[in-house]
Amino acid sequence: MVRKCCALFLLALFALGPGVVSAQSYPVRPIKFIVGFPPGGANDTLGRMVAQKLSVAWGQPVLVENKPGANAIIATDYVARSAPDGYTLYVGATGAMTFNPGLYKKLPYDPVKDFVSVVQIASCPLVMAVNPSSPAKTIGQFIELAKAKPGTLSYAAGSTPFQVATELFKKQAGIDILHIPYKGSAQAILAGVAGDTNLVTVDLPPALGQLRAGKLRGLAVTTLHRSSVAPDLPTVAESGLPDFNVWVWTGIFAPAGTPKEIVEKLHDTIMQIVHTDEFKARLTDMGFDPSSLSQAQFADLVKTEGIKWTKVARDSNIHID
Repeated sequence: MVRKCCALFLLALFALGPGVVSAQSYPVRPIKFIVGFPPGGANDTLGRMVAQKLSVAWGQPVLVENKPGANAIIATDYVARSAPDGYTLYVGATGAMTFNPGLYKKLPYDPVKDFVSVVQIASCPLVMAVNPSSPAKTIGQFIELAKAKPGTLSYAAGSTPFQVATELFKKQAGIDILHIPYKGSAQAILAGVAGDTNLVTVDLPPALGQLRAGKLRGLAVTTLHRSSVAPDLPTVAESGLPDFNVWVWTGIFAPAGTPKEIVEKLHDTIMQIVHTDEFKARLTDMGFDPSSLSQAQFADLVKTEGIKWTKVARDSNIHID
Protein backbone atom coordinates (compact mmCIF):
# COMPACT_ATOMS: atom_id res chain seq x y z
CA MET A 1 0.00 0.00 0.00
CA VAL A 2 2.80 2.43 0.96
CA ARG A 3 4.69 1.56 -2.23
CA LYS A 4 1.56 2.19 -4.29
CA CYS A 5 0.99 5.61 -2.66
CA CYS A 6 4.60 6.65 -3.33
CA ALA A 7 4.26 5.60 -6.95
CA LEU A 8 1.05 7.62 -7.34
CA PHE A 9 2.72 10.66 -5.69
CA LEU A 10 5.64 10.52 -8.13
CA LEU A 11 3.28 10.14 -11.07
CA ALA A 12 1.38 13.20 -9.88
CA LEU A 13 4.58 15.21 -9.67
CA PHE A 14 5.67 14.23 -13.16
CA ALA A 15 2.21 15.07 -14.45
CA LEU A 16 2.67 18.61 -13.16
CA GLY A 17 5.88 18.90 -15.15
CA PRO A 18 9.64 18.75 -14.60
CA GLY A 19 9.75 22.34 -13.33
CA VAL A 20 7.95 21.43 -10.11
CA VAL A 21 10.30 18.56 -9.34
CA SER A 22 13.45 20.57 -10.10
CA ALA A 23 12.24 23.60 -8.13
CA GLN A 24 11.72 21.52 -5.00
CA SER A 25 15.29 20.22 -4.93
CA TYR A 26 17.09 23.11 -6.66
CA PRO A 27 20.03 23.37 -6.77
CA VAL A 28 21.48 19.88 -7.04
CA ARG A 29 24.53 20.74 -9.18
CA PRO A 30 26.81 23.73 -9.90
CA ILE A 31 25.29 26.99 -11.14
CA LYS A 32 26.94 29.22 -13.77
CA PHE A 33 26.88 33.02 -13.63
CA ILE A 34 27.63 34.44 -17.10
CA VAL A 35 29.22 37.92 -17.23
CA GLY A 36 29.42 39.94 -20.44
CA PHE A 37 32.61 41.80 -19.51
CA PRO A 38 36.21 40.87 -18.68
CA PRO A 39 37.19 40.05 -15.08
CA GLY A 40 37.75 42.98 -12.75
CA GLY A 41 34.94 45.35 -13.71
CA ALA A 42 31.98 46.29 -11.53
CA ASN A 43 29.61 43.72 -13.08
CA ASP A 44 32.14 40.94 -12.71
CA THR A 45 32.97 41.93 -9.12
CA LEU A 46 29.32 42.12 -8.06
CA GLY A 47 28.60 38.78 -9.71
CA ARG A 48 31.51 37.13 -7.93
CA MET A 49 30.48 38.60 -4.59
CA VAL A 50 26.99 37.12 -4.92
CA ALA A 51 28.30 33.84 -6.33
CA GLN A 52 30.60 33.28 -3.36
CA LYS A 53 27.86 33.90 -0.80
CA LEU A 54 25.32 31.84 -2.75
CA SER A 55 27.76 28.92 -2.85
CA VAL A 56 27.99 29.02 0.94
CA ALA A 57 24.24 29.41 1.43
CA TRP A 58 23.27 26.51 -0.84
CA GLY A 59 26.28 24.22 -0.59
CA GLN A 60 26.68 24.11 -4.37
CA PRO A 61 29.43 25.78 -6.43
CA VAL A 62 28.38 28.97 -8.23
CA LEU A 63 30.91 29.51 -11.00
CA VAL A 64 31.49 32.80 -12.81
CA GLU A 65 32.20 32.57 -16.54
CA ASN A 66 33.22 35.67 -18.51
CA LYS A 67 32.06 36.00 -22.13
CA PRO A 68 33.04 39.55 -23.08
CA GLY A 69 32.44 41.25 -26.40
CA ALA A 70 29.98 43.29 -28.49
CA ASN A 71 28.65 45.40 -25.62
CA ALA A 72 27.75 42.21 -23.72
CA ILE A 73 25.59 40.92 -26.59
CA ILE A 74 27.56 37.66 -26.83
CA ALA A 75 26.97 36.76 -23.18
CA THR A 76 23.37 37.94 -23.16
CA ASP A 77 22.43 35.91 -26.21
CA TYR A 78 24.23 32.85 -24.79
CA VAL A 79 22.07 32.89 -21.66
CA ALA A 80 18.90 33.62 -23.63
CA ARG A 81 19.50 30.37 -25.53
CA SER A 82 20.37 28.33 -22.43
CA ALA A 83 18.10 25.79 -20.75
CA PRO A 84 15.56 27.47 -18.43
CA ASP A 85 16.47 25.33 -15.44
CA GLY A 86 18.15 27.84 -13.10
CA TYR A 87 21.67 26.54 -13.73
CA THR A 88 22.78 29.17 -16.28
CA LEU A 89 22.11 32.72 -15.14
CA TYR A 90 23.12 36.12 -16.47
CA VAL A 91 24.78 38.89 -14.47
CA GLY A 92 23.18 41.65 -16.52
CA ALA A 93 23.43 45.43 -16.37
CA THR A 94 21.65 48.50 -17.64
CA GLY A 95 23.57 48.65 -20.93
CA ALA A 96 22.66 45.21 -22.24
CA MET A 97 19.15 45.09 -20.86
CA THR A 98 17.76 48.63 -21.32
CA PHE A 99 20.09 50.61 -23.62
CA ASN A 100 21.08 48.08 -26.31
CA PRO A 101 17.53 47.69 -27.69
CA GLY A 102 17.52 51.34 -28.71
CA LEU A 103 21.11 51.43 -29.94
CA TYR A 104 21.05 48.43 -32.29
CA LYS A 105 18.70 47.95 -35.22
CA LYS A 106 18.79 44.19 -34.62
CA LEU A 107 19.56 42.30 -31.45
CA PRO A 108 19.66 38.50 -31.17
CA TYR A 109 17.78 38.73 -27.87
CA ASP A 110 14.83 40.55 -26.34
CA PRO A 111 15.45 41.61 -22.71
CA VAL A 112 11.76 41.25 -21.82
CA LYS A 113 10.62 38.26 -23.87
CA ASP A 114 13.76 36.12 -23.59
CA PHE A 115 14.50 36.62 -19.89
CA VAL A 116 13.04 36.54 -16.41
CA SER A 117 14.29 39.51 -14.37
CA VAL A 118 15.18 37.66 -11.17
CA VAL A 119 16.74 40.17 -8.79
CA GLN A 120 18.45 43.53 -8.86
CA ILE A 121 21.67 43.42 -6.80
CA ALA A 122 22.75 47.04 -6.59
CA SER A 123 22.54 50.38 -8.34
CA CYS A 124 24.34 53.68 -8.55
CA PRO A 125 23.78 57.07 -10.15
CA LEU A 126 25.87 58.71 -12.80
CA VAL A 127 27.77 61.79 -11.70
CA MET A 128 28.26 64.94 -13.73
CA ALA A 129 31.61 66.48 -12.89
CA VAL A 130 33.96 69.22 -14.06
CA ASN A 131 37.59 70.16 -13.70
CA PRO A 132 38.12 72.17 -10.48
CA SER A 133 39.17 75.17 -12.60
CA SER A 134 35.69 75.36 -14.14
CA PRO A 135 33.63 78.43 -13.15
CA ALA A 136 30.61 76.13 -12.73
CA LYS A 137 30.15 75.02 -9.15
CA THR A 138 26.61 73.66 -9.60
CA ILE A 139 24.76 71.96 -12.43
CA GLY A 140 22.60 75.08 -12.70
CA GLN A 141 25.69 77.24 -13.24
CA PHE A 142 26.95 74.81 -15.88
CA ILE A 143 23.62 75.08 -17.74
CA GLU A 144 23.89 78.89 -17.65
CA LEU A 145 27.47 78.67 -18.94
CA ALA A 146 26.44 76.37 -21.78
CA LYS A 147 23.53 78.63 -22.76
CA ALA A 148 25.91 81.60 -22.91
CA LYS A 149 28.28 79.70 -25.23
CA PRO A 150 26.10 77.39 -27.36
CA GLY A 151 27.99 74.72 -29.27
CA THR A 152 31.38 75.53 -27.76
CA LEU A 153 31.48 73.40 -24.59
CA SER A 154 32.07 69.65 -24.65
CA TYR A 155 31.32 66.58 -22.57
CA ALA A 156 33.11 63.27 -22.19
CA ALA A 157 31.26 59.96 -22.07
CA GLY A 158 33.06 56.64 -21.76
CA SER A 159 30.19 54.52 -23.05
CA THR A 160 27.18 54.93 -25.30
CA PRO A 161 24.64 54.70 -22.43
CA PHE A 162 26.35 57.66 -20.74
CA GLN A 163 26.18 59.56 -24.03
CA VAL A 164 22.45 58.80 -24.32
CA ALA A 165 21.92 59.99 -20.72
CA THR A 166 23.75 63.25 -21.40
CA GLU A 167 21.78 63.82 -24.57
CA LEU A 168 18.62 63.57 -22.47
CA PHE A 169 20.13 66.11 -20.06
CA LYS A 170 20.91 68.44 -22.98
CA LYS A 171 17.36 68.18 -24.26
CA GLN A 172 15.75 68.86 -20.89
CA ALA A 173 18.18 71.70 -20.06
CA GLY A 174 17.89 73.27 -23.52
CA ILE A 175 21.64 73.42 -24.12
CA ASP A 176 24.00 72.53 -26.97
CA ILE A 177 27.28 70.90 -25.92
CA LEU A 178 29.49 68.65 -28.03
CA HIS A 179 30.05 64.96 -27.35
CA ILE A 180 33.63 63.67 -27.16
CA PRO A 181 33.69 59.85 -27.07
CA TYR A 182 36.16 57.91 -24.94
CA LYS A 183 36.82 54.18 -24.75
CA GLY A 184 35.79 53.81 -21.13
CA SER A 185 35.02 55.53 -17.86
CA ALA A 186 38.69 55.67 -16.82
CA GLN A 187 39.67 57.57 -19.98
CA ALA A 188 36.73 59.97 -19.66
CA ILE A 189 37.65 60.70 -16.05
CA LEU A 190 41.27 61.38 -17.00
CA ALA A 191 40.06 63.81 -19.69
CA GLY A 192 38.12 65.69 -17.04
CA VAL A 193 41.08 65.76 -14.66
CA ALA A 194 43.31 67.07 -17.45
CA GLY A 195 40.76 69.74 -18.41
CA ASP A 196 40.40 68.37 -21.93
CA THR A 197 36.61 68.51 -21.70
CA ASN A 198 34.15 70.80 -19.93
CA LEU A 199 31.95 68.08 -18.43
CA VAL A 200 32.31 64.39 -17.60
CA THR A 201 29.34 62.06 -17.33
CA VAL A 202 30.34 58.81 -15.68
CA ASP A 203 29.08 56.16 -13.30
CA LEU A 204 29.83 57.18 -9.72
CA PRO A 205 32.04 54.27 -8.50
CA PRO A 206 35.10 54.83 -10.75
CA ALA A 207 34.94 58.61 -10.19
CA LEU A 208 34.88 58.49 -6.37
CA GLY A 209 38.65 58.53 -5.96
CA GLN A 210 39.15 61.64 -8.11
CA LEU A 211 36.16 63.39 -6.52
CA ARG A 212 37.46 62.72 -3.01
CA ALA A 213 40.97 63.81 -4.02
CA GLY A 214 39.63 67.11 -5.36
CA LYS A 215 40.82 66.40 -8.91
CA LEU A 216 37.24 66.52 -10.16
CA ARG A 217 34.40 68.67 -8.86
CA GLY A 218 31.11 66.85 -8.70
CA LEU A 219 28.16 68.98 -9.80
CA ALA A 220 25.30 66.53 -9.36
CA VAL A 221 24.22 62.92 -9.35
CA THR A 222 21.59 61.84 -11.82
CA THR A 223 19.08 59.97 -9.62
CA LEU A 224 16.00 61.57 -8.09
CA HIS A 225 17.43 61.04 -4.61
CA ARG A 226 20.94 61.71 -3.34
CA SER A 227 23.33 58.82 -3.17
CA SER A 228 24.11 57.39 0.26
CA VAL A 229 27.69 57.02 -0.96
CA ALA A 230 28.09 60.73 -1.79
CA PRO A 231 25.31 62.48 0.16
CA ASP A 232 26.82 65.97 -0.26
CA LEU A 233 26.27 65.89 -4.01
CA PRO A 234 22.89 67.34 -5.02
CA THR A 235 20.75 65.77 -7.71
CA VAL A 236 20.13 67.15 -11.19
CA ALA A 237 16.45 67.15 -10.21
CA GLU A 238 17.22 69.59 -7.39
CA SER A 239 18.68 71.99 -9.94
CA GLY A 240 15.54 72.59 -11.95
CA LEU A 241 15.11 69.40 -13.99
CA PRO A 242 12.64 67.55 -11.76
CA ASP A 243 12.04 64.62 -14.13
CA PHE A 244 15.70 63.83 -14.75
CA ASN A 245 16.42 60.37 -13.38
CA VAL A 246 19.24 58.14 -14.62
CA TRP A 247 20.82 55.22 -12.83
CA VAL A 248 22.78 52.13 -13.66
CA TRP A 249 22.40 48.76 -12.00
CA THR A 250 23.42 45.13 -12.00
CA GLY A 251 21.02 42.21 -11.60
CA ILE A 252 20.54 38.50 -12.15
CA PHE A 253 18.50 37.22 -15.09
CA ALA A 254 17.32 33.73 -16.05
CA PRO A 255 16.20 32.40 -19.44
CA ALA A 256 12.48 32.77 -20.11
CA GLY A 257 10.56 29.72 -18.94
CA THR A 258 12.57 29.20 -15.76
CA PRO A 259 10.16 27.80 -13.13
CA LYS A 260 8.62 30.42 -10.88
CA GLU A 261 9.67 28.54 -7.75
CA ILE A 262 13.33 28.67 -8.79
CA VAL A 263 13.08 32.39 -9.60
CA GLU A 264 11.52 33.10 -6.20
CA LYS A 265 14.16 31.04 -4.39
CA LEU A 266 16.96 32.89 -6.20
CA HIS A 267 15.40 36.29 -5.52
CA ASP A 268 14.78 35.69 -1.83
CA THR A 269 18.20 34.18 -1.11
CA ILE A 270 20.14 36.85 -3.00
CA MET A 271 18.16 39.63 -1.33
CA GLN A 272 19.07 38.17 2.06
CA ILE A 273 22.73 38.15 0.99
CA VAL A 274 22.64 41.72 -0.35
CA HIS A 275 21.19 43.08 2.89
CA THR A 276 23.71 41.58 5.27
CA ASP A 277 25.87 44.22 6.98
CA GLU A 278 29.03 42.80 5.41
CA PHE A 279 27.69 42.88 1.86
CA LYS A 280 26.18 46.37 2.23
CA ALA A 281 29.51 47.69 3.57
CA ARG A 282 31.34 46.30 0.54
CA LEU A 283 28.78 47.87 -1.80
CA THR A 284 29.21 51.26 -0.13
CA ASP A 285 32.99 51.05 -0.47
CA MET A 286 32.50 50.39 -4.18
CA GLY A 287 30.05 53.27 -4.62
CA PHE A 288 26.84 51.23 -4.93
CA ASP A 289 23.54 51.21 -3.08
CA PRO A 290 21.93 47.83 -2.29
CA SER A 291 18.66 47.09 -4.08
CA SER A 292 15.36 46.77 -2.29
CA LEU A 293 13.19 46.03 -5.35
CA SER A 294 10.84 43.08 -5.41
CA GLN A 295 11.09 40.65 -8.31
CA ALA A 296 7.99 42.18 -9.91
CA GLN A 297 9.34 45.72 -9.49
CA PHE A 298 12.62 44.75 -11.09
CA ALA A 299 10.85 43.16 -14.05
CA ASP A 300 8.75 46.32 -14.51
CA LEU A 301 11.88 48.48 -14.31
CA VAL A 302 13.58 46.56 -17.10
CA LYS A 303 10.52 46.96 -19.31
CA THR A 304 9.86 50.65 -18.67
CA GLU A 305 13.53 51.70 -18.78
CA GLY A 306 13.95 49.88 -22.08
CA ILE A 307 11.08 51.85 -23.60
CA LYS A 308 12.42 55.13 -22.18
CA TRP A 309 16.00 54.76 -23.43
CA THR A 310 14.99 53.42 -26.82
CA LYS A 311 13.01 56.60 -27.40
CA VAL A 312 15.87 58.85 -26.19
CA ALA A 313 18.42 57.07 -28.40
CA ARG A 314 16.20 57.29 -31.48
CA ASP A 315 15.21 60.92 -30.81
CA SER A 316 18.93 61.77 -30.49
CA ASN A 317 19.83 59.67 -33.57
CA ILE A 318 22.34 57.64 -31.57
CA HIS A 319 22.89 54.14 -32.88
CA ILE A 320 25.54 51.47 -33.24
CA ASP A 321 25.80 49.84 -36.66
